Amino acid sequence: MSGPVALHGGGEFLPGDERFLDAILRETPVDRAVRIAIVPTAAARGRPDLVTEHGIAAFKRIAVGSGYDVSAEGVPILDAASAADTALAERLAGATLIYLPGGDPDIIPSLYPGTRAWAAIERARAGGAVLAGASAGAMALGAWTWTPAGGMVGLGVVPGIGVVPHADAAGWDQAVARYGAFVPPGLGFLGLAERTGVIVPAEPGQPWEVVGQGEVRWLTAAGREAGEPAVVAAAFDTIEP
Repeated sequence: MSGPVALHGGGEFLPGDERFLDAILRETPVDRAVRIAIVPTAAARGRPDLVTEHGIAAFKRIAVGSGYDVSAEGVPILDAASAADTALAERLAGATLIYLPGGDPDIIPSLYPGTRAWAAIERARAGGAVLAGASAGAMALGAWTWTPAGGMVGLGVVPGIGVVPHADAAGWDQAVARYGAFVPPGLGFLGLAERTGVIVPAEPGQPWEVVGQGEVRWLTAAGREAGEPAVVAAAFDTIEP
């Protein structure tokens, strides 16, 4: 069994994000207590401690009165040493929900491949854990990501796509032009508004559920080549990958 992946457009943990947080909690294994790991890797150059605090507080708010048996902690994978740390890796492996918040989009795909931390995340997913990423965290989980220095290969957890966070109707065309200059042909674009995301089922080929207060834009690789408009979906809709 492999757990689902949740991709979020940013503004994570802020008021208005409750619908998405509740949805990913519902995706965790039903036979286990919810153990949440907030992993602020993308915020390593900023305030990872503050990002972690916000994440823990948000999940605690959701848990109140919900019936979830929730515990949440920060797992500070911030550099090569912490990514190789056995004790931190074991905390990741024991989580049922692993959340990668936003920050700088180059850090996660540069740091994680081949590390104990990434092996532990894969082990957790193999046991049904949810892997969630917001903004830079979501970008890293695609096949390709954009950074200020140009494009780079992502972790490929969700293959075939590049994620465009903070996407809305007003800035969508500009975002496609900006990201499209760095994303190779053959990849689709997934545009995610803030406080909005998609849940990608573990089984390939299944529809992706849209959750949150904004919209999702899906532009296939063929649509990119043809200059077609994106498919727009709102909460409770699904998109076909």
